[in-house]
Amino acid sequence: MISQNKIASSVICFLLLLLLPIAFSETARNLKGISARGPTVQQIRNKHGAKEVIVDNGIFRVTFSSPEGFITGIKYKDINNVLNPYLQARGYWDITWQRANILPSLDRIEGTNFRIITQNEEQVEISFSRKWNGGSDHVPLNVDKRYIIRTNTSGIYTYGIFERQPEWPEVEMGLIRIAFKLNPDRFHYMVVADDRQRQMPTDDDRDIHSGHAKPLAYKEAVQLTNPHNRMFKNQVDDKYQYTCEVKDNKVHGWISTKSNVGFWLISPSSEYRSGGPVKQELTSHVGPTTLTTFISEHYVGDMETSYKAGEAWKKVLGPVFIYLNSDSTGNNPQHSLWEDAKRQTEQEVEAWPYDFVASSDFPTRQERGTITGRLFVNDRFLTPAGSAYVGLAPPGEAGAWQTNTKGYQFWTQANETGYFTIDNVRPGTYNLYGWVPGFIGDFTYQNLVNVAAGSEINLDRVVFQPPRNGPTLWEIGVPDRTAREYFVPEPYKNTMNPLYVNHTDKFRQYGLWKRYTELYPTHDLVYTIGVSNYSQDWFYAHVTRNIDVSTYVPTTWQIVFELPYVNWRGSYTLQLALASASRANLQVRFNNEYSRPFFSTGNIGRDNAIARHGIHGAYRLYSINVPGRLLRTGTNTIYLRQTKALGPFEGLMYDYIRLEEPSTA
Repeated sequence: MISQNKIASSVICFLLLLLLPIAFSETARNLKGISARGPTVQQIRNKHGAKEVIVDNGIFRVTFSSPEGFITGIKYKDINNVLNPYLQARGYWDITWQRANILPSLDRIEGTNFRIITQNEEQVEISFSRKWNGGSDHVPLNVDKRYIIRTNTSGIYTYGIFERQPEWPEVEMGLIRIAFKLNPDRFHYMVVADDRQRQMPTDDDRDIHSGHAKPLAYKEAVQLTNPHNRMFKNQVDDKYQYTCEVKDNKVHGWISTKSNVGFWLISPSSEYRSGGPVKQELTSHVGPTTLTTFISEHYVGDMETSYKAGEAWKKVLGPVFIYLNSDSTGNNPQHSLWEDAKRQTEQEVEAWPYDFVASSDFPTRQERGTITGRLFVNDRFLTPAGSAYVGLAPPGEAGAWQTNTKGYQFWTQANETGYFTIDNVRPGTYNLYGWVPGFIGDFTYQNLVNVAAGSEINLDRVVFQPPRNGPTLWEIGVPDRTAREYFVPEPYKNTMNPLYVNHTDKFRQYGLWKRYTELYPTHDLVYTIGVSNYSQDWFYAHVTRNIDVSTYVPTTWQIVFELPYVNWRGSYTLQLALASASRANLQVRFNNEYSRPFFSTGNIGRDNAIARHGIHGAYRLYSINVPGRLLRTGTNTIYLRQTKALGPFEGLMYDYIRLEEPSTA
């Protein structure tokens, strides 16, 4: 018989096990044992006589330079400054810009005026603003940088209000971001995703002048030849290996295993970003550095970044949330802090749009609208557009959202039966855009969508008819806007990043483009329909061939196929979808490699996806009408020649290729 004492002991143990997750959750979120209170604001002069603003909510203390508005210090737990104490630039907004007769410049947006916008028991919102004075030292913009510190909140919200007047001069603004340089003595472990996290080398390890590293094909990539930690020897470090698509770029950051503290940048929405849901942006990288990029040309190149005379513009970028957490247990902080950061991200997404932002330029949930509908795709027969990407963006041609930076974008993914809901849309006039995985082309709704405050618009049944002129004769690849399904070679053992060994993102390894010359040293790729396999025989990127140290030549790929019968009077269609183009010119010939090209894309692309380890950049589709007289009964060959060859990175990636026979309609 079991004694009553044993029963009691078992019950107590069971209850303790139930309480452990609760206790740990509080610890991870840093709310247990902390006397959180309403945030206070102090304006002081530091020991050097410089003005500072200090905001303290009992959980952390943040110091700003005043009136510039740079974050110079964050005191949290046992870390006197989470940011890099050896640098002046630690937490800041910046813009790269240029004007006519003015060289490209980096503007760190130094404020000239400090204000307390809101101060109560719940929160403090402060402003560091600057109005353009007509000079050439700063970008012609009015900028208002805002910071919000709330009670019982372990982090800082920040957003910026950017505005230009129509009478101001033309300007190009290629990059707007917020950056944090963390304490290198504390933070060494970086996290971008569940399967993209690792111990990182130091900034000093990248120093090519001190003999720690060797330069590679471009300045961002170095080989760590003599790092302080031998585990990194011969590895490649390149910030572009850690980029992320906007739709997935919600949280990333760093962990101090020494202090069991995490520093995270959380983006609860993508409405303020540019280029749509699959545009790739930088995240965190060696420094330790962590970024939120609002506007950039990365992986697209030809973005709308020019503002003409007479063009007014205003946009709210953010808010984003700088989140700090800790784990006093010390049991696997890499796991616990990352899991807690993901939970916090879910809460921030659920709370969007925030109801505590003071600016009237940021509409509340009640001041926004909702769009619903059901998307079908009509490609020979009508089917629900399951998993389609559907979004609202400023009016333009099909696919114009890829290059848009000036307006807001709101995207969602339809369910398996094509139903979609786009909520929390700012009032305005939009086009409804979209595309469907498994089908080529871009969708644009025939009417503009006017969203008003509180509106609920049901578009009911929407039909996308992808480009098609006839039945499929053959196809190569999968229409998913990437080159992911093609042959990606193994990395070089002496220049690999171990994170991407046996990884689904193996394309992020350095130097893969060089493998083409090794695989095809004298003759180019030949793909035979019905015999070749695109996952093994179609190289992921159509690149140049290196014939000596610095000499590159164009390459010509061949597609060989059989036609048992040719309709001489009919018109065939070659559907040619590109996933990327970098300073390329693709020429297409039929059955004569040395004839005048039947089709040429002209000079296209600046997305640099080949060099920057992206498996896609900007999407392009060419529907090429091919007269039957160019084909022959029996064996045919299509020649794809990429003519630009100044270096290793001129080239393109294919998404999908399809030959259609003449329509029988």
